Amino acid sequence: MHRTIGVRREDKSIWERRAPVTPVTAQRLAEQHGIHVAVQPSPIRVFPEAEYEQHGATVQEDLSQCPVVFAVKEIPISFFRPGGVYMFFAHVIKGQPYNMPMLRRLMALGCTLIDYERVVDEQGRRLIFFGRHAGLAGAIETLHALGRRLAGEGIPNPFEEIGHAHQYHDLAEAKAAVTRVGDAIRRDGLPRAAVPLTIGVTGYGNVSRGAWEILDLLPVRVVDPSELPGITSDPAPDRHAVIGTTFKEQHIVEPLEGEFDCQRYYDCPDNFRPIFGRSLPHLAVIVNGIYWDERYPRLVTKKALAELWERGERRLKVIGDISCDIEGSIEITVKSTEPGEPAFVYHPHGRGGRRLRRRGRGGHGRRHPAQRAAPRCLGVLQRDPRAVHSRDRSRGFRRAVRGAGAARAHQAGRHRASRRADAGLRAPETIPGLRRSSLRRHDS
Repeated sequence: MHRTIGVRREDKSIWERRAPVTPVTAQRLAEQHGIHVAVQPSPIRVFPEAEYEQHGATVQEDLSQCPVVFAVKEIPISFFRPGGVYMFFAHVIKGQPYNMPMLRRLMALGCTLIDYERVVDEQGRRLIFFGRHAGLAGAIETLHALGRRLAGEGIPNPFEEIGHAHQYHDLAEAKAAVTRVGDAIRRDGLPRAAVPLTIGVTGYGNVSRGAWEILDLLPVRVVDPSELPGITSDPAPDRHAVIGTTFKEQHIVEPLEGEFDCQRYYDCPDNFRPIFGRSLPHLAVIVNGIYWDERYPRLVTKKALAELWERGERRLKVIGDISCDIEGSIEITVKSTEPGEPAFVYHPHGRGGRRLRRRGRGGHGRRHPAQRAAPRCLGVLQRDPRAVHSRDRSRGFRRAVRGAGAARAHQAGRHRASRRADAGLRAPETIPGLRRSSLRRHDS
């Protein structure tokens, strides 16, 4: 089985339906490159096993003879075998503590890890990513939560017609639903109690572009963040449009002295102070799609929200935290969620996150912002052809198979990686020829 690659089933979540290799790609690999694909059976994968078999792949439980195994999410440490080559989203490049045992096990067995997040071009730009699709699904879920939030406050609204992303057959069906809501807003307007409806999108990378792909189906009036105070103080707000704005670096921080310089911010973040809080009172919805690590200031803090509520400034209804860094850029993201229940209500005065109920039954969640933090929303639109990323990996498949033997010679560097993992630091890339992508990119 030297020319066979394995595709592991996903079992981290019942909502993880994605596949790293599609049936069509499996057939192309066999016909054009002589690479056979063996697929573990799965009851939740978006592509049925029969479809793989129709395209020439083998469905089998045992992948131990496959020199290279592909997956989407993290692989249990019991699955690894000595000297194996594994390609998946490892979530270790930030030194994530919860995945350090997995990384140590890989190194102890002399395995080669090819992390999708570390497959980059000569400029350090990622070549494999789901940012757009996270933005698409995240925006749909955010609008769904907005509809429920307003309804919970006794405000009938057109967003109630938007379902969960996983309830749509494909992206086209989801977009059609949002388009109908947009038509209703143009025709009938938004409820007076909900205007001006201001939506702020943070970042301008793939995640944010995906979110805007959904938001642009609504009648959106795009403004600069500096215009928000004037808009929210307008005594006659526009009921037939949603107000949308994009927050870039200069809208999030300001220098302690001198003019704003974006590169300087990323190089020396300590020389800048956060200013996003100035816009917080003027936003009804936040869609967060930025890259964040502990070197940079948070966008929304627990303290800022508590102060906002104490002042009676309660315009903010929903935060769609697509980035989903636990207590990261959005500090009230105290937990990740699942597509079946993607939102919870955060109480600024210390009661933490609780499930968002329909129409705020029992008074629950009627005065506090709903928080949507669902990192597993990606699989829900998998059937959309552009949501399948195996095409982006076809070159990687061939290189991985050809280099499976050569990669074992790279084990000399694993001792250095081991020391970093033991120290809880950011894990270095673990295959030769891959560049460390810049941590300065806004999102992926």
